[in-house]
Amino acid sequence: MNKQQKRFSIMNVKIFKSSIALCVLIIGTLLLLTNCASLSKKQITNNINTELVAKATYPSDVIPFFEHWNLILGDGTNAGQATNFEHQDFFYATNDSKTNWAVFKTPNAGNTHGTSNNTRTELAQLKKWSPMANAKLNATLKVMNIAKTGDARVAATYSVVIGQIHSADGHENEPLKIFYKKFPGHTKGSVFWNYEINTAGDDNSGRWDYSYPVWGYDFSVVGREENTYPPEPKDGIALGEELTYEVEIKQGMMYLTFKSEGHESKTFTKNLIQSEYAERADMPEQVKNLFVPIGQDGVERKNAYADEGLFFKLGSYNQTNGKDPKVNKVWCSGAETHGGDIQKQYADGNYAEVWFKSAHIEISDDAISNEGYFTANDDLSQKTVYPSAVIPFMDKFKMLMGDGTSVENLVDFEHQDFFYTVIDGTRRWVVYKTPNSGVTSPNSSNTRTELHEKREWTPEEGGKLTATCRVMQVSTSGDARVAASYSTVVGQIHSGEGHENEPLKIFYKKFPNHTKGSVFWNYEINTEGDNSKRWDYSYPVWGYDFSDIGTSKEDFPAEPEDGIELGEEFSYEVNVYEGIMQLTFKSDGHETKTFTKSLIESEYVNREDIPEQVMKIFAPIGQDGTEQATAYKGELNYFKQGAYNQTNGKAPEKNRVWCAGAETFGGDIQKQYENGCYTEVWFRDCTVGEGTPPEHK
Repeated sequence: MNKQQKRFSIMNVKIFKSSIALCVLIIGTLLLLTNCASLSKKQITNNINTELVAKATYPSDVIPFFEHWNLILGDGTNAGQATNFEHQDFFYATNDSKTNWAVFKTPNAGNTHGTSNNTRTELAQLKKWSPMANAKLNATLKVMNIAKTGDARVAATYSVVIGQIHSADGHENEPLKIFYKKFPGHTKGSVFWNYEINTAGDDNSGRWDYSYPVWGYDFSVVGREENTYPPEPKDGIALGEELTYEVEIKQGMMYLTFKSEGHESKTFTKNLIQSEYAERADMPEQVKNLFVPIGQDGVERKNAYADEGLFFKLGSYNQTNGKDPKVNKVWCSGAETHGGDIQKQYADGNYAEVWFKSAHIEISDDAISNEGYFTANDDLSQKTVYPSAVIPFMDKFKMLMGDGTSVENLVDFEHQDFFYTVIDGTRRWVVYKTPNSGVTSPNSSNTRTELHEKREWTPEEGGKLTATCRVMQVSTSGDARVAASYSTVVGQIHSGEGHENEPLKIFYKKFPNHTKGSVFWNYEINTEGDNSKRWDYSYPVWGYDFSDIGTSKEDFPAEPEDGIELGEEFSYEVNVYEGIMQLTFKSDGHETKTFTKSLIESEYVNREDIPEQVMKIFAPIGQDGTEQATAYKGELNYFKQGAYNQTNGKAPEKNRVWCAGAETFGGDIQKQYENGCYTEVWFRDCTVGEGTPPEHK
């Protein structure tokens, strides 16, 4: 083959290869076009949506209005304006194969914002406006999850707030909260909205909500037992079902519109500048049934929210929390929180999650900065509020704590194991907590976290001590045959001289498995001669006295019909004036009780004066003495207040009145706390001072 033939042959091969490649390309293109033509509409839509969600990196790409808001996250932090922001635990974008959504997610327990019991991933408006201005918020959303655990008797359990109007001023109350709530095992949940009164006066603890159903139930529909639920609402909204709300404010009126496909649209109107609840007679029956039993029974200022700046909120404000229902039977859910571990809560459904598809806001040009609200509330839940800020008389007391530590200066002092403050949803309280076994004072078998008055006074000089308290826990272990078991002392008068006995001990006692416990007070004689013969005489207030005990270790008397539950408020006043002690006990729903006792003239001078109760309880252990004729006359006394745990781990064989034989876990305080072997008492509105002439001298 010559060179020319060889060149021609090579060229033919190249042309042949190119032709084959071209054919392959053409065939491949035809196949691709054929495949594309055969793609279903759904597949093409999915491909497009996949591209869309890839572009929707941030929630602000879904709802481009985040310049109007600060974002509060489920860990309590203020993330500021959330444009081009995400947080994979709380706030991010997602796609449901049809549409992009902005996700707001929050656990049952994280860090809260302000004074709330509840965590939130929620937008809060940067500006506030007068209710006389024009303002509007609308949103389309679907609730994807609510908490799986909680107490069904608590109205807030299994619910989430998805939109609000909040006041930035005064009490910072909420004229609008839009809820979604679904009980476990139900397919459909309820949508309702609440109006919270703007409480008259400085004390906001009496505030309450009135609830309006949209679809399904209102807020007040609860379970009869912890794990029993009302029937499923027929017209309810399922998880994942879209709904839309619109909130419009015009000239002091609030107009609400709710829409969802397949459901009747609902509209409501509410006056924000003229109250319909300014008198107690105006209180709705729903409120009387739900809030009044927990002491929230206030009235509203006549002009409602007229003089306050309002602002919108939107997101996932989880209403299910882990706080004990005995703290507040409306707002404290007792749900699982895994000790605040967010990922564990997410793993087993103990969270709220709300997806927003669209939202829009309009506000008046007259709206002004809401910076003051954020300054007041950011990181507030993490700031220390000392007991002395709640009960200002702490400078008049010193204290012994459950580990034996004595504290002389209680101003700006706290201890997270024994002495600190909490909020119950409406009020702040001082907590006194002490185990069954710790370190005690020299002459006592019992631990205490208890105030000791610095001033001393004789009964003739007198003094007065008042308190509102609620016992949150007494030991769950002990021996029912021992009078002191399952009890705590919440107030005392103690002598500082002579035998150093106690002319007053105010007790709360509740047997295991009982709902109600007893309040009673004991008078301890100022023994004539040998003080080993001393004894107490006990007076019942509500329920039993000290002498009602079991016939065996785990045999308990019947539950007292007129008793006081754990978490139920009661108050006492101890007024000593010119040697006479007058006691007054009050509690909503219970008869007020008063008692009078001389501290300077004994009624137990002779053996025949010893009461039958004492012969039954104390005489069998050799405590059967008589009292000095002048009782505590001339002796210096002082007040004590707090949690003086009467349940200890000492063997009942040593003393069948005071040695309770309770579990102590070898003195390990944290193990006692974990297993209910402790006492905890909350106090507010306490005073101390000079005695005053009694009302009925």
